[in-house]
Amino acid sequence: MKYVGGITMAELKVTLTKSPIGAKPKHKATVKALGLKKMHQTVTHKDNAAIRGMLSHVRHLVTVS
Repeated sequence: MKYVGGITMAELKVTLTKSPIGAKPKHKATVKALGLKKMHQTVTHKDNAAIRGMLSHVRHLVTVS
């Protein structure tokens, strides 16, 4: 957790574990919007409803920790 101005913010580590080649264009766009470009790349995002919604759409392509 990250301490920001008196509030602790949870973070999610998102890793691209499966290639988006052959995936629906909407899923490819979601992976790109998450900031994932290469296989096994990991990015960190703040835990909020928007990110969780994106992750639910591409849950078959990524792992979250």
